[in-house]
Amino acid sequence: MNKAFRDRLKDGNMLTGTFVTLGLPEIGEILSAAGFDWLCIDAEHAPLSTLHVQRIIQGIGNRCASLVRTATASEVAIKQALDTGATGIIVPMVNSAQTARDVAYWARYSPEGGRGVGLTRAHGYGRNFAEYMERANRETVVVVQAEHQLAVQCIDEIISVPGIDAVFVGPYDLSASLGHPGELEHPKVKDAIDRVTRACRSANKPIGVFGMNAAAVAPYMKQGYTLIASGVDVMLLGETATSMRNEILGNISHSSPPQ
Repeated sequence: MNKAFRDRLKDGNMLTGTFVTLGLPEIGEILSAAGFDWLCIDAEHAPLSTLHVQRIIQGIGNRCASLVRTATASEVAIKQALDTGATGIIVPMVNSAQTARDVAYWARYSPEGGRGVGLTRAHGYGRNFAEYMERANRETVVVVQAEHQLAVQCIDEIISVPGIDAVFVGPYDLSASLGHPGELEHPKVKDAIDRVTRACRSANKPIGVFGMNAAAVAPYMKQGYTLIASGVDVMLLGETATSMRNEILGNISHSSPPQ
């Protein structure tokens, strides 16, 4: 990429991606070759170790950006994700301004933050240490998830924290926290998402969202959402396989019987 992903995010570019949950470098390799701008490696809900994450990022290479959704909003989870060489992080359940401040602090090196320093893949195992340290704070992407009613209640304070680059709405967890799991069209859920949308627009803060498919994210794109994740690797695989099987069976039923 000629321009850093963080700059493209801040410039309001439309950035499309999908979720990776299978711990195979080949998955990162295949999906990054599909033309996505970024891939979200899901270390929160998928059974991915730090080594799995690193292998996936190695498979992705330089074809697109890699954002790791960390297991928790914790120093160790953030440090390990970034040390794999990830472009950035998406941190779940950031429900207060203090948690957002902690996340930003742990993701940046001194003097902007307190990220731990080690010789890891991100640093070229020591060979590119100085070069990485010089650009890391400038290029590392820090995204926080608004996926609970508590985050909605203090969204203005969260997005005002320096070092938070974008907000990613988690519609399903948000709906669950409001007592209507999976009911994304429920008025309470829609009102909560609208509140986050308005706050981010007012602050000129990039905002993203996940949807199961392209149709699910289309309404958000019309509202100015730019960090778009559609689908999950396992669903893409399963749905494509099912579609192919049904097509084959359809061809069989319409074919002429042998003479």
